[in-house]
Amino acid sequence: MAGFYGRDFLTLADWSGEQIRRILKLAAELKGKLKQGQEHRLLEGKTLAMIFEKSSTRTRVSFEVGMWQLGGKALFLNPQDLQMGRGEPIKDTARVLSRYVDAIMIRARKHETVEELAREATVPVINGLTDRYHPCQVLADLLTIQERCRNLREVKLAYVGDGNNVANSLLIGGAKMGMKVAVATPPEYAPRREVVRLAKKAAKESGGQVILTSDPREAVSGAHVLYTDVWVSMGHEDEAPLRRRIMKPYQLNKALVNRAEVGAMVLHCLPAHRGEEITDQVFEEHAGEIMDQAENRLHVQKALLVLLLTPPA
Repeated sequence: MAGFYGRDFLTLADWSGEQIRRILKLAAELKGKLKQGQEHRLLEGKTLAMIFEKSSTRTRVSFEVGMWQLGGKALFLNPQDLQMGRGEPIKDTARVLSRYVDAIMIRARKHETVEELAREATVPVINGLTDRYHPCQVLADLLTIQERCRNLREVKLAYVGDGNNVANSLLIGGAKMGMKVAVATPPEYAPRREVVRLAKKAAKESGGQVILTSDPREAVSGAHVLYTDVWVSMGHEDEAPLRRRIMKPYQLNKALVNRAEVGAMVLHCLPAHRGEEITDQVFEEHAGEIMDQAENRLHVQKALLVLLLTPPA
């Protein structure tokens, strides 16, 4: 597909708002076909290598099932299965896999690993999660919001909690779609400065708005969508007691939800630690939205794979 074929998908910063809308449009079409029982084997004979340096439920299952539904094959690989785990340079792994498969998806500890893999591979590389970004998740978030709110330009999204990889991608993705994105974090856990700069630049171009605050009540005021994520991401377990103490005021609870617009959505990229970043009551009252969000990982990733692996006509 023109503008997509053969490209890497490492961060939403590399893609225009129009391209993101194209992914969402195709995702909605593929979702409709699946619900209607229509076959859509658009990647017959294609193969996807999936490298996991971190454990996964949604990323692994959604990519694997998605490739199968599209007529392709997905191969699950962890470092212990690869020579990467015994010291083989990433560039050699990238070169070899490029001779065998049509695309590589990697869920890595460090974003630099994904960047190096993409530099050396001759097939598209997809970021399934790094310490810096989680772009596939935010594609699913945008599709979920769009299904309920229709016009993303009229939406205010408030994220509260840790300024992590999800917050980074939400800032950039939301800004590119012309949304008003408010992020409330403790000052010491704010999003990366470079991410904020990119998001503000994108917002200026799209007519969106980016708000950074340490006050969760300010962030959620007038919001149509509330979003949170775990306070202790993989790799930060040693900081858990400190993080829980500092982030306690950022819990997504009923009092905070009541400050948002009436009928506001609540989203969580999962897994959720109920009683920490979100209460059990709020989670269960919005479980339908959160499960739609999880399901949409399947549909947006299928759209992304089709666009990256289908030559332009």
